[in-house]
Amino acid sequence: MVSTNKTLRTCRKGHQFYKSSDCPTCPICEQERKPESGFLATLANPARRALEHQGITTIKELSKYSEKEILTLHGMGPASLPKLRTALETSGLSL
Repeated sequence: MVSTNKTLRTCRKGHQFYKSSDCPTCPICEQERKPESGFLATLANPARRALEHQGITTIKELSKYSEKEILTLHGMGPASLPKLRTALETSGLSL
């Protein structure tokens, strides 16, 4: 059995959470800022943050990029591509 050393952390908003990695992201804050609808709501938090960091917040902005460009973003993985393709197809767009 693998043991993980989790440390108690407190974010700047005062949320307390345990993390075993160096990632500073507060899971409570992430859940609060996750969209309730739209294509970004279907993605995992790292993939959503990768697109937001690139300034991609609408399906039209997403359609300007190729799959290869999207996959180079830190936090974006191949598991997100089917969700992105579906969202684009629904809007009559593609990567």
